[in-house]
Amino acid sequence: MKKSKKSLGKKAAIPAVTVLLASSLIGCSNDSAETSGKAKAEKTSKPNITIMTTAFSTTPITDNSPALQALEKYTGADITVNYVMNSVYNDKLNVTLASGNLPKVIMIPDKLPSFVSAVRNDAFWDLTKYLKDYPNLSKANKITLENSAIDGKIYGIYRARPLGRTGIYFRKDWLDKLGLEQPKTIDDFYNVLKAFTNDDPDGNGKDDTYGMVISKYTGPFDVMQTWFGAPNKWGLTKDGKLQPDFMTKEYMDALKFFKKLYDEKLINQDFAVMDSGKWDVPFQNGQAGLIVNVLDQAHRNQTAMEKIDPKLKDVVDVMGAVEGPEGLHNLPTAGYSGMLAIPKSSVKTEKELKQVLSFLDKLNNEPAQTIAYAGVEGRHYKMENGKFTPLVTSTDPLFAEFQDLNQFIPGIPEENFKHADYTPLQVKEKEIIKDNEKIVVANPAASLLSEVYAQKGQQLDNIINDARIKYIVGQIDEQGFKDAIKLWKSSGGDDYTDEINKLYKESKSKSKK
Repeated sequence: MKKSKKSLGKKAAIPAVTVLLASSLIGCSNDSAETSGKAKAEKTSKPNITIMTTAFSTTPITDNSPALQALEKYTGADITVNYVMNSVYNDKLNVTLASGNLPKVIMIPDKLPSFVSAVRNDAFWDLTKYLKDYPNLSKANKITLENSAIDGKIYGIYRARPLGRTGIYFRKDWLDKLGLEQPKTIDDFYNVLKAFTNDDPDGNGKDDTYGMVISKYTGPFDVMQTWFGAPNKWGLTKDGKLQPDFMTKEYMDALKFFKKLYDEKLINQDFAVMDSGKWDVPFQNGQAGLIVNVLDQAHRNQTAMEKIDPKLKDVVDVMGAVEGPEGLHNLPTAGYSGMLAIPKSSVKTEKELKQVLSFLDKLNNEPAQTIAYAGVEGRHYKMENGKFTPLVTSTDPLFAEFQDLNQFIPGIPEENFKHADYTPLQVKEKEIIKDNEKIVVANPAASLLSEVYAQKGQQLDNIINDARIKYIVGQIDEQGFKDAIKLWKSSGGDDYTDEINKLYKESKSKSKK
């Protein structure tokens, strides 16, 4: 087994003569290691998989790690990992890409310009046609694949994260006290917010509550507008062209609804300046009754509220979306956090590529996921009567034996490692997150990379975001919002739209071939 390596940041400068000598020695060392590696591969018939990925622990996983050894045994591969601290990963990645000296698998955290350029220069394998041949990878989520694609093609195995993560968490005890049912439609949702604001849901006889808390992070508006049928970023017109979401009737209907909530003081009046880091505080303190956010934040709020007042046990509940004019819709997350790309410089043949893909596919099986996330049974955790119990904490030295192994686990088609018992609220969160995948609205332009947007995207986004807030708080009317759209168009928006449609048409033509 080869040693895992770890890069913890920049090293001190080395004199030029020393560099030359070191380079000579490193070259010899690499030649020796390569020869040794080849001999070992011939002897064991095991593939040697080299990986570069992120680390969050400053304690490296060593070649003596029982967890790494167990993962090697399960996958039938010799695994060499170069861990790089997350805080400096992008810098290290750019240097590595420029060097051309790449591992067989490299984690790409986002569609960075350096990676996109390398892809377009044919430096990475196009995996699009291969995924169907593998038991787990063939089950990759289509929307997440589209979100992670570049120019309509797949150049990395995404590291899965919940796609249907957004939803609603609310004070169930307030609903019960007011004799209300969980909202099913947008009208129901409005009526709940109105009751939470006006009908004394906490029973203290004071006018000190309101329906929903929102911060200057405008994600909740993005989520709620899909309930009205608005597209996700870009929508298709009747003639098959893409247009921005804010040019649709459904978006404007949602905007009028948001203004109504603000005018009737059903949401906090300071939302435009409220620190997103304090977003949950009014909910936890009993001022607001509902939040539209990522669903797994619900149980964290429940825990925080019980610390404030132990009587507040099991008062938080969750749901996915409410029904709008066109049925149930919800806004997806990207569905992934980075992707595992395979360079052509280190994986030279299709045979080698399939070997690496087989390795990545096997990492998705339950035994591999359990090792990567929980370690080795009997050393890091125990199973008794089907119940998982961890034997080490994050401060235990043994924890370092498997921490960060999960940084190269794709998790496709789903997370299935053994874990501690979840609370009923956490179980419900996970069920709704899974159900949400059926109603999320895909962005048809997710894989398209615009040069115009790269140059003017921040300016264009600010024009619309500012106009949306100004409309909600009454600083501009509908004509003022239309004027903002005109400004967007003349500031590069028309060029952006033309480019996106050109790219969309090209990607559709390529996919038919």
